[in-house]
Amino acid sequence: MKKKMTGAEILWECLSREQVTHVFGYPGGAILPAYDALCKYPNIRHVLVRHEQGATHMADGYARASGRVGVAVATSGPGATNMVTGIATAMMDSSPIVCVTGQVGSKLIGLDAFQEIDITGITLPITKHNYLVTRADEVAGVVREAFMIARSGRPGPVLIDITKDAQQSSCEFDWEATRTPEHPPRPDRRAPSEDYQRALDLINSAQRPVILAGHGILLSGALSQVRELAEKAGVPVAMTLLGIGAFPASHPLNLGMMGMHGEAWVNHAIQEADLLIALGMRFDDRVTGNLKTYAPNARKIHVEIDPAEVNKNVPVDVALIGDLRSVLSDLLPGVAISDRYPRAESREPRVEVDRSPWLAHIAELKGEVAVRDIQNLPDNGHLYAAHVISDLWRETGGNALVVTDVGQHQMWEAQYYHHEDPRTLITSGGLGTMGFALPAAIGAKMAQPDAEVWVVVGDGGFQMTMCELATIVQENIDINVAIINNGYLGMVRQWQEFFYDRRYHATPLVNPDFEKLAQAFGLHAMTVTQRSGVVPAVQAARSHRGTTVINFCVEQEDSVFPMVPAGASLHEMIRRPGPLVETASDT
Repeated sequence: MKKKMTGAEILWECLSREQVTHVFGYPGGAILPAYDALCKYPNIRHVLVRHEQGATHMADGYARASGRVGVAVATSGPGATNMVTGIATAMMDSSPIVCVTGQVGSKLIGLDAFQEIDITGITLPITKHNYLVTRADEVAGVVREAFMIARSGRPGPVLIDITKDAQQSSCEFDWEATRTPEHPPRPDRRAPSEDYQRALDLINSAQRPVILAGHGILLSGALSQVRELAEKAGVPVAMTLLGIGAFPASHPLNLGMMGMHGEAWVNHAIQEADLLIALGMRFDDRVTGNLKTYAPNARKIHVEIDPAEVNKNVPVDVALIGDLRSVLSDLLPGVAISDRYPRAESREPRVEVDRSPWLAHIAELKGEVAVRDIQNLPDNGHLYAAHVISDLWRETGGNALVVTDVGQHQMWEAQYYHHEDPRTLITSGGLGTMGFALPAAIGAKMAQPDAEVWVVVGDGGFQMTMCELATIVQENIDINVAIINNGYLGMVRQWQEFFYDRRYHATPLVNPDFEKLAQAFGLHAMTVTQRSGVVPAVQAARSHRGTTVINFCVEQEDSVFPMVPAGASLHEMIRRPGPLVETASDT
C-alpha cells in the first residue's frame, strides 16, 4: 500500500528497512527536516558527535566491526566538508559507509547560498558513487541503490546529498517499486579454466611459496578457505596491516606482518620466495618497498575482486578476478597435499609436496631475529611502548577489539598484540588518518556492544579528535583508551632521526595533562610512567564500569624496528641493534 510521506520521512523509512540501527551525525540548517523526521523512528539510535569527521570514522568503525553498512549524517557546507577525511579513509580501506548530507534548497544551488558547497563534486574521487537528490520521489530509490553499491563487490563509501526542499516535500512512498536490480556491480565472470590450472601448477610445483593475506579475506569472509589452502599446501602466511586477524596469530604457519615495519623474517621470506600467492591485497608501496627488487625470483598469483588492482603495481603471472571465497573454493580440490600442517580431521595418507625445508629455513630466520626483540630488554626504569602493548595483549588474553590510530603505536600494536580472530584490529591503513582511533572505536563498540574495546592512540592523533570524549560521556559508552604518550609526533620524529640528521623540527609536542583532561570530561583516568605500573593500570581499567583513559608516558626517542626506508628494497631493513640482552644495563 502506497503512503504519502515527506522526503525526510522516506529517508529514515528506507534506512530502517535497510536494518540500520545506529547513525552518527551532527545537525544543521540544511538537514533539519531530516532530524525532525527522525523523531518518528525511535528504532534508529542517533549518536551526537562533536565533529562531522568523527561521525564518518564512527560509521567506518561500525562497518568494520560488524560487516554491515555504517551511516553518517551532516548538514551542508562545512558539515559536509568536515566529512571528507572520513570518506577518503573509508574509500582507501574499502569500508562500506553511506554518508547523508543536507543541501541548500534546489532553487538556491549555484547562487553561493549560505553553507552551500558542491559536496558531490568534492567527493567524486573518494566515493564509489554519489548522488544529488532534488526531489522527494528520488529519495527511496537512491537510498536503496546506495546501500547496494556500498556493500557489494569491493565495498566503499557512498554519499547522498539531499536538498532541503526534497526533504520537506511529499510524495507517495512505495518500497517495492524502488527495488534495486539483483545484479550488483561485482565481477561475475569466472577466470578461464586454464588460468586456474596455471595457478595450480605454480602452487603445486613451488618450493618456497608464501601467501600474502590482505583485507579482502575479511571482507569476503574467506577465512576458512585461506586456512585450508595454507594447511593443505603447507604454505606460510604473511599479513598486510589490514589483513591481520584473517589468519590466527598462534597458527604455526602465521608469519606475522610484512612490509615497511613487518617482521624481518617475513620480508626475507618474501624476497627469497619462488611463489607469492596474493589474496585480497593490492601490493601498496608500504608492502613492497622498491618495486624493481621486490621478490625478484617469485612467480605471482593475484586473487582480487577489483580488476583495477591487478598488474597496477606488481605484474603477476596469473590473475584470478572474482570473489576470493569462490575462487579459493574452486582452487582447493586441485591443491597438492603437504604433510607439514594438515588438519587432523582431514589428514590424508599421501603426501604430494614437501615444504619442510622451506619452513625450516624460515624458522632459522625467526631465531636470528628473536635476539633483537625489545621484549628481551629487562626493566631498566624506562617505559617502552612495545611493553605496554605486550602487557595489554597478555592481560586481555588477546580477546579485545583494538582500534588504533596512525603512527608508531600502530606498528607496535601490529607487532605485539597477537590477534586470533577477524575484525579485532581496526585501523586506518591506506590513508593513514590520524584522529581515526577514538571515534572509530565508538562506532565499533556500538556494533559489538559485548566486545572489550581498547583504543591505542598516540598523543598527537588523540588530540585531533579528543573532543569525542564528550560523545563517550553523553552516550555512556564503555571503552578504554591507552594513550601512548612520547611527547612527539613519533613516527615523523623517527624519520627525522634516521633521514634528517635528528633535526626534530615541528615534532615535539607540548601536551595537556591527559589524566586531568579526561577527568574534566567526567571520565576515570590515570597516568603510568613505569613498566611495573602497566599491568595494574590495565587491570584497573578492565574492572571499572565505564570508560578509562590511561596516559602511558613512554620512552620519547624509541623507534619502530625493523624499518624499510622509503625506496629501499624489502630486505634492506634498518634493524634494532642486538642482542638486547647484552645491552640491558644501558639506562
